[in-house]
Amino acid sequence: MSARLAVEAQLREQAPRVLSLLIRRHGDFDRCEDAVQEALLQAHIEWREVPERPFGWLLTVAERRFIDGLRSDTARTRREKRLALLEAVATAGTDVLDEQDDTLSLLFLCCHPDLPPASQIALTLRAVGGLTTDEIASALLVSPATLAQRIVRAKARLRGVTFGEPPLPERGPRLAAVLQVLYLLFTEGHTASAGPDLVRDDLAVEAIRVTRRLHAALPEDGEVQGLLALMLLTHARRASRLTSAGALVPLAEQDRSRWDADAIAEGLALIEDALAHRALGPYQLQAAIAAVHAETHNAGATDWPQIVELYALLEGFGRNPVVTLNRAVAVGEVHGPQAGLATLGGLDEELRHGERHRFHAVRGHLLAMAGDEQAAARAYARAAREATTQAERRHLAERAAQLRSA
Repeated sequence: MSARLAVEAQLREQAPRVLSLLIRRHGDFDRCEDAVQEALLQAHIEWREVPERPFGWLLTVAERRFIDGLRSDTARTRREKRLALLEAVATAGTDVLDEQDDTLSLLFLCCHPDLPPASQIALTLRAVGGLTTDEIASALLVSPATLAQRIVRAKARLRGVTFGEPPLPERGPRLAAVLQVLYLLFTEGHTASAGPDLVRDDLAVEAIRVTRRLHAALPEDGEVQGLLALMLLTHARRASRLTSAGALVPLAEQDRSRWDADAIAEGLALIEDALAHRALGPYQLQAAIAAVHAETHNAGATDWPQIVELYALLEGFGRNPVVTLNRAVAVGEVHGPQAGLATLGGLDEELRHGERHRFHAVRGHLLAMAGDEQAAARAYARAAREATTQAERRHLAERAAQLRSA
C-alpha cells in the first residue's frame, strides 16, 4: 500500500474514534464534527506518512479547533474556566485515550429513533464512514445542498441527546435501527434503487467496513454476525453481476469461478458459527440463504427445498413482501411455476415503487417456466417500464423481446 493510501485508510479509521470522544466530552455534535473535519484537513496537508500516534495527533488538533470555536463565542467570559481545563486536556498525553473506541456509541447516536432513515444513513456515512458531503450526495443520488440540509437538520435534532450507549431497555431497538441502516446502506450499494449504475461498490464496501467494526464491538451478537456474513456472501458475487458492457447477469447465469472465494469462506464461517451458537434472527436466515447459493458450484445443483424452508422461517419473523417475492421463486423451482404464481398473489400492491418491477419480473420468470411466452413477455415489458435503473431496464426489455420472438 502506498504512503498516501495508508494515510487515507488511517484517517478513515481514526476519525469516528476522535469524533466519538469529543462528543462524549462536550456533547455538541455540530461543533465537534466541525473540529474533527478541520483536523482531518490539516492531516491531509501535513501527513506525508502515518505518524507514530495518529489518534493522539488528530485528537489534539481537534480539541484545539474545538477550543478555538468556543473562544469565538460571545459568551467567552463564561467559558474561561472551562477553556483552561480543555487546554490542559488537549496538551496532555493520550496513552489512555488511545485505547478508547466509542464507535458503537457514535453509531447509536447517528441511528437515533428521532431521525428519519434517510438522515440516519447520511449521518452514519458522514460521522462513522468519514465520507464528505459531496461523496455522500453522489452515493445517495441527491444534490450536495439537499444532503447538507439533511445533515444539518439531523444534527439539530440530536441537540440535548445524551452521548453513549442507550439504557438497557432501549439497547435492543436501537441496535435494530443500527443494523437496519447498515443493511439499507449495503443493499443500496449492491443494487441501487435508482440512477444509471446498478452497482455502487463504494456504498457496499463502506457498509461492510462499518459492520466489521460493529461485530468487533459486539462479537456475541448473532444478528450483527449474521448481517456481516450476509454482506460478505452477497458482495462476493460482485465481479460476475455485470458484463463488461454493464449489462445485468442474473444469478443463474453468473460465472461462479469469478466469485470471491475468500469472502465466501469468511461469510460461511461466520454464519455457521452464528447458527450454531446464537439465537436465530432474520439476518442470520438471509445469510443462510446466501450461503446455500454460495456453496453451489452451478445453478442447477442449488438446494431449492432448503431455500424454501429458510424463507418460511424468515417469514415467521414478520410479514415482508420482498421475502415472499423471493420465496415465490424458490417455490416455483421446487413445486412448479403454478405454485410459484399462486404464492405471488396480489403482492405487487404491497411493494414500494422502487421494488414493484421485481414482482413483474418474477411473474414473467414463472410464466416463462410454465410455457406461456407471450404472457411472460408482457410481464417482463411491464417490469422494464417500472424499473428504476438503466441496467435492469435494459435486461428486462431484452428478456421481453426474446420471449416475443420465441
